[in-house]
Amino acid sequence: MPRQLDTTDPLARETLAERERLADLYAALDPDQWAAPSLCAGWRVREVVAHVTMPYRHSAVRVLCGIAAARGDFNRFADRIARADTAHHSDAELLASLRDNVAHPWRPPGGGQAGALSHDVIHGLDVTEALGLPRTPADRVRHVLGSATPRMLAYFGSDLAGTRLVATDTDLSLGEGPRVVELPAVDLLLRVTGRARAGAR
Repeated sequence: MPRQLDTTDPLARETLAERERLADLYAALDPDQWAAPSLCAGWRVREVVAHVTMPYRHSAVRVLCGIAAARGDFNRFADRIARADTAHHSDAELLASLRDNVAHPWRPPGGGQAGALSHDVIHGLDVTEALGLPRTPADRVRHVLGSATPRMLAYFGSDLAGTRLVATDTDLSLGEGPRVVELPAVDLLLRVTGRARAGAR
């Protein structure tokens, strides 16, 4: 029997729920929406879905070889393989890849289950914010921001020095300092990941 998410883990349950939520939303998209720009610069909705479902189609060896071919630049590799996958798979096939793997146990290297949840939530927002679709529940975003590491913040170019972020719709506070920013949890996550600058609502 294939390995599945360990749903005794609260973060795994949130990951499963987010994948199911997104699969349901994507199932209702029309061709124009699949081809619409996402919050990921240069990617349409279909490239984002291809990226999120990449671990379900490609082995770790394939990924490592692809990164090596991209001279160690993961972002370059991710862009290449997302575009290749959208060229070879229909939107329906990409959706099926997500739907069929909602309980897949993939975790990003070094990221654990919190990293897997963050990956799904953040890239989900790339689509839902761009298309004006329902937002991720605030309590689920709380898990993402609550597990944010300095490495994650640095990856997105976030500097919280002197700033405390406070969610207005869930119990969440991130950072310390005299400057307080109060926003809904999703808007805080968009700000931390640079999506607010990309035109998120």
